[in-house]
Amino acid sequence: MEMKPIVAFPINEKRQIRYVLTDIDDTLTVKGRLPAVVFAAMEALQRAGIRVLPITGRPAGWCDHIARMWPVDGLVGENGAFYFRYDGREKKMFRRYWKSEKERLSDRTRLDAIREKVLSAVPGCALAADQVYREADLAIDFCEDVSALPLSAAAAIKAIFEAAGATAKISSIHVNGWFGDYDKLSMSRLMFKEMFEVDMDAVREQMIFCGDSPNDSPMFGFFPHSVGVANVRAFGAQLEAPPTWVTRSEGGFGFAEMVNVILN
Repeated sequence: MEMKPIVAFPINEKRQIRYVLTDIDDTLTVKGRLPAVVFAAMEALQRAGIRVLPITGRPAGWCDHIARMWPVDGLVGENGAFYFRYDGREKKMFRRYWKSEKERLSDRTRLDAIREKVLSAVPGCALAADQVYREADLAIDFCEDVSALPLSAAAAIKAIFEAAGATAKISSIHVNGWFGDYDKLSMSRLMFKEMFEVDMDAVREQMIFCGDSPNDSPMFGFFPHSVGVANVRAFGAQLEAPPTWVTRSEGGFGFAEMVNVILN
């Protein structure tokens, strides 16, 4: 299916949007940094009464900060391992995990064994710099803080995870692996059910998901209004399900472009 330009998004469908879900890395960021226009866009969405919910592979430590400090209404982290929501009035963080602490600790031992196999088998990759802040998965860096490796190297890393019985997804910077039957979509469903008392299947037309890479494919495939920032085109056939719409600009500038289209 060919992706359509976001500028063609129909006005009658814009009026229905009540939730914007978005990846972070290379969707909100540009060369690893958050442009000011991204925060301005998220704040504009909230002023319009639209909830903003990052759905990311980033670690629990980062997600605690994001839930507290960013203009967001909650977020999913570590590719679906949990969702966090911060209540500013009560000054209380709510944390909901897919697995128990005991299960996560058991999984860590198995993931440590995979780590050693990956690092010895794929030259040039490294443990992700944010691994120390993770609670449920293993992140292998192939592009963020190491010299960029080809996508074939990322595919080799993914294969090692899967041979060990783990689930693995390729993002624009990491290969993330974990044990469990969850992903970004399944935890998003749980978040909406518990946080908002909303069945996602019943309100899909009120949602937009914005992403950039193969680990966003379950979300692209689920939402009728899925959007890829321009750099999503680099993954081509790696996308099991492409987004419906695409922006002209890359990363955070593409996200801001999408928000401008939706709100104007």
